[in-house]
Amino acid sequence: MKSTAAVFLLVFILGCNATSSTETFDKQTIEKAREHVESYFRHNYKNADKITFSDDTSDPMEGLIINGTVNGAEFSASVEPETFVVKSVGETEGFPDVKEECRDTVCDYE
Repeated sequence: MKSTAAVFLLVFILGCNATSSTETFDKQTIEKAREHVESYFRHNYKNADKITFSDDTSDPMEGLIINGTVNGAEFSASVEPETFVVKSVGETEGFPDVKEECRDTVCDYE
């Protein structure tokens, strides 16, 4: 019984440490990531006209997530905080289509 309680306590403590250690990023890093995400959308998607960003940059895996909308459709972009490379994008219905020339390979962006 004691060993079960000890294992439970150990898992609980480790779980708390894992969830409380989310990294936060300074305003300059977030702004630069937003610039790269905007460039990514403008270079890789058709008619990415109106891009807005939300304040939420949380990621349970301790990365940098940029959230917002493109033409009113929501997105969530995972960005490498050291190089500002867009690693992946989650899109909702109504999101602009990818440009034909950018379907197989990501088109250049800044």
